[in-house]
Amino acid sequence: MTMLPQEVILRKRNGEVLKPEEISFFIEKLARGDLSEGQIGAFAMAVWFRGMTPAETIALTLAMRDSGDILEWKDIGRPVADKHSTGGVGDNVSLMLAPIAAACGLAVPMISGRGLGHTGGTLDKLESIPGYAIMPGESRFRDTVRLAGCAIIGQTAVLAPADKQLYAVRDVTATVDSVPLITASILSKKLAAGLESLVLDVKVGNGSFMTDMDKAETLARSLVAVANGAGVKTTALLTDMNQPLADAAGNAVEVRNAIAFLAGEKSGTRLEEAVLAFAAEMLVSSGLADTREAGHDAAMAALRSGRAAEHFGRMVHMLGGPADLLEAPDRHLPKAPVVVPVPAAEDGYLAACETRDLGMAVIRLGGGRLKPSDSIDHSTGFSDILPLGTAVSKGQPIALLHAPDRESAEHVSGEVARLFRIADNPPPARPVIISRM
Repeated sequence: MTMLPQEVILRKRNGEVLKPEEISFFIEKLARGDLSEGQIGAFAMAVWFRGMTPAETIALTLAMRDSGDILEWKDIGRPVADKHSTGGVGDNVSLMLAPIAAACGLAVPMISGRGLGHTGGTLDKLESIPGYAIMPGESRFRDTVRLAGCAIIGQTAVLAPADKQLYAVRDVTATVDSVPLITASILSKKLAAGLESLVLDVKVGNGSFMTDMDKAETLARSLVAVANGAGVKTTALLTDMNQPLADAAGNAVEVRNAIAFLAGEKSGTRLEEAVLAFAAEMLVSSGLADTREAGHDAAMAALRSGRAAEHFGRMVHMLGGPADLLEAPDRHLPKAPVVVPVPAAEDGYLAACETRDLGMAVIRLGGGRLKPSDSIDHSTGFSDILPLGTAVSKGQPIALLHAPDRESAEHVSGEVARLFRIADNPPPARPVIISRM
């Protein structure tokens, strides 16, 4: 009996459990361009309303993974691992984590994305580095992973192409926030990269897509269950996103922040805590460390010895960037024409931050996109952002604003100052790592 796309849509619309072969059939048709946007949108909406069982979500993830090429790393000689974040403001963890993990003996073929909504994208940050190729050929990508231990690039046309097509329709049909579809979208790309282990950073708070703890836990459980069900050893950390993670938010400013981190200048920060926690998790999952404590110590040693910085520099140069980026970042990274302080409105303690709105301020400065076709001003954003709990005096800079012109700087500075609530007493300390799954 011939299978029809509309029958698959009908069964899911009616709340029935789809068979793996039905899901594979539908995704194969999608990848070949044999479905209309109406059919793809109807399928996505049916999944949004009816959900999917874990078995269905695994089948969907594998079908999307198998819609293109799957990388193999048989001759790499080291465990293949990666990390994925659901996105936040000032979240440049990948820039430091990949070279730290590489310095500890992992191979990290990291497929990353662009900014989405108010959250910054790793690829946009890397494109502030002159010459850096985010879409290298497969040979160059493999050579970089082999010789530098890590390579952070974008999703190529041959990796999980069905995901690109399905996501484009989800974006315009209000079905982006379906947990099964999010799960399949994230994991199909990661599984296509040929990973043996994966660590997930599921963010929760006012600067993340998941502002509710229950929803964040639901997504984390789905991701972990499906990835493990697909044969990749996977864990997840829930992390706090109620303030920027780094003390910078933007593109070039976050690359500068990452270089300073690799030089040992961010010791004792929330950012360091997060990076080392993910490094430890990756080393334990891959079998290179017996305990998280041992993994943490190995990652710290790689950072303090300068080996992680060496791996980062090698990766950047092999992917087309300047050989002396670490030694002379200001020679290569773009600088905003105007840098002004964001002053505290009164005396007290920084008690809260409207983190999502801070991310939107980066976009208004030109550092992000309102639509996919928008170009980015990589020089804009914020640096020297003070962490919550800091005592401030009226007029003291809370952050430095990097703007394209004086008018933008004056307009945005006043808005941003209001995003930080100042109280008489310091707020309770929030842990960066909320829980593990």
